[in-house]
Amino acid sequence: MFLLFCFLSSCFLIFTTARFRRSSCQAATLPPGPPRLPIIGNIHQIGQNPHRSLADLSKTYGPIMSLKLGCLNSVVIGSPEAAREVLKTHDQILSGRKSTNSIRSINHHEASVAWLPPSSARWRLLRKLSASLMFSPQRIEATKALRMKKMQELVNFVSESSEREEAVDISRDTVIGTMEAAGKPDAADYFPFLGFLDLQGNRKSMKHCTERLFRVFRGFMDAKIALRNESTDVSNIDFLDSLLALTQGDESEIDSNDIEHLLLDMFAAGTDTTSSTVEWAMAELLKNPKRMAKAQAEIDSVVGQNGVVKETDISEMPYLQAVVKETLRLHPAVPLLLPREAEGDVEILGFTVPKDAQVLVNVWAIGRDPNVWENPTRFEPERFLGKEIDVKGKDCELTPFGAGRRICPGLPLAVKIVALMLASLLYSFDWKLPNGVVSEDLDMEETFGITLHKTNTLHAIPVKKRAIIL
Repeated sequence: MFLLFCFLSSCFLIFTTARFRRSSCQAATLPPGPPRLPIIGNIHQIGQNPHRSLADLSKTYGPIMSLKLGCLNSVVIGSPEAAREVLKTHDQILSGRKSTNSIRSINHHEASVAWLPPSSARWRLLRKLSASLMFSPQRIEATKALRMKKMQELVNFVSESSEREEAVDISRDTVIGTMEAAGKPDAADYFPFLGFLDLQGNRKSMKHCTERLFRVFRGFMDAKIALRNESTDVSNIDFLDSLLALTQGDESEIDSNDIEHLLLDMFAAGTDTTSSTVEWAMAELLKNPKRMAKAQAEIDSVVGQNGVVKETDISEMPYLQAVVKETLRLHPAVPLLLPREAEGDVEILGFTVPKDAQVLVNVWAIGRDPNVWENPTRFEPERFLGKEIDVKGKDCELTPFGAGRRICPGLPLAVKIVALMLASLLYSFDWKLPNGVVSEDLDMEETFGITLHKTNTLHAIPVKKRAIIL
């Protein structure tokens, strides 16, 4: 295998050397970047936490930086000004998607609203269905009661753990494996001819994790179809019902495969990112007990002593909203956003981003830029009080959900759920760390996938503050 790799690498080196000579004029306008080694380019400088290594390189080479990752030309964006050029000014030409080897292993790039190019009719259809059937203001309002029911189930579950004095795994989530397989560095992303070898096992892991989820989705779909055949009641039509209705007839717009992949988008983007954000928020508050007490005092003053946190209460909790923003600044769920692809040459801050280049927006680095934020590595929600800055794609110094046509369609629902979960957990319980762990020593190590998780999941013991309303 090693000899085969050396032979193929030699062929690749000869090819790229000839190609480099032909493109030397264009290369002169590329963004600056670190020196490259033969064949591998800058792969050795990426490491296990690309968001951190790329941020460190940007300190030397600037807010727009080019790297060669094997065969892959990459441009890394590391400032609000450069991000604005990518996400807004040149959004159309930079809205392509550079799919990963693991994503391609299940053909998700051909059926996913997250990975299809916006120029395709299929992307426009799936985006429209997501917006109208799931994330429109009317649908979000219509599903409010369901969210409140699930939130009460969460509180009841935590209450049972409190009675047993058991620590709660704040981030327990069944789709983490999928996100890690999709986002981990993969040799085949840099050298496509190595894809069949699956050297890191990402293809195998992705297929295993997604097939488990697809089986669950098929169970949902079969149950819905059976129920529809038995009943004509249409008073309680939900998202899946609406999708299944579109599969009927000779000119159906979508099929069951499309639904499975769309549900994978929804589950992966909606559950994993939410749980990781709540986990990071709780970890930061446990490290900062005074700020946790401040947030709890605000929640108590709004809800009262024997109530239930409601979505309408969140608008009266500016400090809690600041806690969520500060968490997303320090720990954006998708630290490099999803990789974009340039559909043509484009100029950014005087440099050329070449056609087909991968473009990574390092929102993790932008959120910790000392030129943008005072005390950038400290958890200080107060920095957002009285400020207009938000996470909705308008302010490029804080874009954890992206911006432009590639902005996360679930943003309106995500900010509601994160704030509601956090407020509910802080209202009903006090929290302490297990096994004598002190707040100053709480482990905050990260593991990189598409989403950014705590390496060691947060376990905290809930202490019931008041009677739980069932």
